Amino acid sequence: MFELLKPGIMDFIDVGIVTVILYFVLKFIKGTRAFQILVGLLVLFMLSIIARGLNLGALSFMLNSLGAIWIIALIIVFQPEIRNALARMGRYRFFKLFAVSEKEKVIAEIVKAADECRRGKIGCLLVMERDVELGEFVNTGVRLDAKISAPLIVSIFTPPSPLHDGACIIKEDKIVAAGCVLPLGEEHIGDIRYGMRHRAALGISVVSDAGAVVVSEETAKISVAFQGHLYSDLSIQQLKEFLENIYIQKEEK
Repeated sequence: MFELLKPGIMDFIDVGIVTVILYFVLKFIKGTRAFQILVGLLVLFMLSIIARGLNLGALSFMLNSLGAIWIIALIIVFQPEIRNALARMGRYRFFKLFAVSEKEKVIAEIVKAADECRRGKIGCLLVMERDVELGEFVNTGVRLDAKISAPLIVSIFTPPSPLHDGACIIKEDKIVAAGCVLPLGEEHIGDIRYGMRHRAALGISVVSDAGAVVVSEETAKISVAFQGHLYSDLSIQQLKEFLENIYIQKEEK
């Protein structure tokens, strides 16, 4: 009889995996509203065990009835945390390998939009979010959450569009918001042809790790602001290589 209860190596591995998973789950939700709710659910679970042990029929029935909806309740209550957890997983090196092709598509659409704006002398300011979140600047514009595409970008910046004066903020493969207000860079720009868009691009590149693509309405030249520096008069190929170096090659290293 006792031989059947003797734990084997697979039992230890099983317990170890569950322990690691629970550790990271608790570490992830520690200090959040979800942690407090999880504690409450654990209390109900312990009460259910005690009620069954003491043969408290009414209490046991009530707690067992609640148990049927716990999984659905967890998914609903922890929806923001689950979404953030999946987003964090996508930042790990292993999962990033699967996201490279998607980033290439995003860069292709941005380059295509910049080229069309350059040809039509349409002023354009695109900000690509990286690790530092740009939520405070997203809130200054109009929320879109639209799949990125070159025609959409061009239409946003073509006057008399009400959003053409602000910036478009891009997160992953979506245009999160348009018409956003950015901080103006205080860095000196020697060329007087550079105006508010270039200063705004410099400003956002200083306060965050984002890259900003600018198309001048007057000169039709393409520039990129990154880490407080402005790289001006780029060709379409140079723009493509610059963005790939920031958003793809950096993650592969």
